[in-house]
Amino acid sequence: MDIEVEAKEIQNFVDKGNYHAAYNIALSGLNACRREGNQAETDQFIDIIRGIVDSLAAEFGSQPE
Repeated sequence: MDIEVEAKEIQNFVDKGNYHAAYNIALSGLNACRREGNQAETDQFIDIIRGIVDSLAAEFGSQPE
């Protein structure tokens, strides 16, 4: 799997505010890597998912005062 290509596609969805699609693609990539036993790429997808969540929190979350 080409993580760089997947990451760019995911980022395009995040940039458009389509977090649902971004998360689904990232989760599908994570699952594919897990099935292949590729822990390094699984970890990369976990980092991508964290980035999606951070973007969601920055856009929609309450900021502490």
